[in-house]
Amino acid sequence: MIKLVATDIDGTILIPEGEFTQKVIDCVNDLKKRNIKVVLVTGRMNYSAKLIADKLGLTTPIISYQGGLVTENNNILYERYLTSSQAEKILEWAKSEKIHVNFYNNDTLYSEQDDDEIKRYCKIQNTPRKIEDLSKIKKDKVNKILAIDYSNPERISKYENELPKLFPDLYIIKSTQYFLEFSNKEASKYCAVKFLQKYWNLKDNEILTIGDQNNDIELLRAGGIKVAMRNATEELKKCADYITDSVYNDGFVKAIKQFCV
Repeated sequence: MIKLVATDIDGTILIPEGEFTQKVIDCVNDLKKRNIKVVLVTGRMNYSAKLIADKLGLTTPIISYQGGLVTENNNILYERYLTSSQAEKILEWAKSEKIHVNFYNNDTLYSEQDDDEIKRYCKIQNTPRKIEDLSKIKKDKVNKILAIDYSNPERISKYENELPKLFPDLYIIKSTQYFLEFSNKEASKYCAVKFLQKYWNLKDNEILTIGDQNNDIELLRAGGIKVAMRNATEELKKCADYITDSVYNDGFVKAIKQFCV
């Protein structure tokens, strides 16, 4: 019997236009009534993920920053940060490559330029931002650094393949075709879900994981039942036990109906 549904947000329960279908809302409410835990597992910052949780009426822990932060009622259960030294090296690399970066410290989003990338990102994510000289920011709780290239996504794929050799001590993952994320080695969706599995004393076969992007490979690995959306990347589909329908056709709901009986 499934006791935990660990789900990605964007492209899994939330359509790209930024809306939930009524069937997804009803499905989540039904899971809550049946005392099946629903946990959001996302690369979003905690601030943004909490807005989504509140919309769905969820009070379960939130996994944000690809697994770098797990909070419950604003209390931190699990946290893994980049060191100041690691952050500085990433920023130096980004400057040399002339690529935009979002810098997250203590759940606050910083950028050096108020450019199209940050404006587009914040509109989609519904998050505030601070425009600062990143060299002057105290880097004490660096949640992650996100490199963005909306105009040339091929560059993101290239970096995803090359940079693990340059930064072997980091977790580097492409979360969309435009985003490349840098975080602590233990800031993965796998690590965070396994933390909650131990926290709640759950068995593998009591956990269903579902997602759509390459950063959800680690999420699927943590589940006893691994589900990929029809709109998922081919890499993720290879890791799944089951491929459900697309986000536009309520694939999340259909997977829940099949496995959470």
